[in-house]
Amino acid sequence: MTAPQVVVHRDKELMAQAAAARLLTKIVDAQAARGSASVVLTGGRNGNGLLAALAASPARDAVDWSRLDLWWGDERFLPEGHPDRNVTQAREALLDAVPVDPARVHAMPASNGPYGGEVDAAAEAYATDLARAARPENHGAVPSFDVLLLGVGPDTHVASLFPELPAVRETERTVVGVRGAPKPPPTRITLTLPAIRAAREVWLLAAGEDKAKAVTIALSGAGELQAPAAGAYGRGRTLWLLDRAAAAGLPRGLYPPASP
Repeated sequence: MTAPQVVVHRDKELMAQAAAARLLTKIVDAQAARGSASVVLTGGRNGNGLLAALAASPARDAVDWSRLDLWWGDERFLPEGHPDRNVTQAREALLDAVPVDPARVHAMPASNGPYGGEVDAAAEAYATDLARAARPENHGAVPSFDVLLLGVGPDTHVASLFPELPAVRETERTVVGVRGAPKPPPTRITLTLPAIRAAREVWLLAAGEDKAKAVTIALSGAGELQAPAAGAYGRGRTLWLLDRAAAAGLPRGLYPPASP
């Protein structure tokens, strides 16, 4: 387990721009070192804000988009093209504007896809795709993602791992179906904590007053069953990217004075 690093930005716009700059650098470095890079995307307002900032960045052309694998941390189990699907929002925010290789955009199955409404079968299929992409040097049945992005919910959920629900207790499977999620839609697909922890780096994004309590709980020693965000960490680095409103409940000593 890596100790979390906390960076606090003035506002959510600056946070999105700074996170986008960090991510571009990380992708370019990974491609230079290994020829390709892999990133797990997240939805929600902060995840989509980061993607929009990427699309607007003059540095985006430094990335070889054809050598980037994109995965998702979770997905709403809705029909293909539904506006609430994370992949639909990602296409609108960034993917339609950059030359990604469609074969390397690994969207989670839709509810009108080959598995129909069988969310467990859809989750198992995504787990199989992850296992196929894993290499012998990777840790387990998922690739060693370069960066895995997560938004933090007001209830401390990350991906579609909600407090006390069965998915957050999963220790073996890498992807599971979720039923009865307290946030609509109730049926979802999500990576589990074991899959999340296979990433080299995990970045958690939170902005706004409504996230302050969740951030404080997750960074104050809470257990992962009650606060799933507390159980999300990377093998090499765990980075919390916040704005001042989301960081309002944290002790000032938890993050450096140099945080812009």
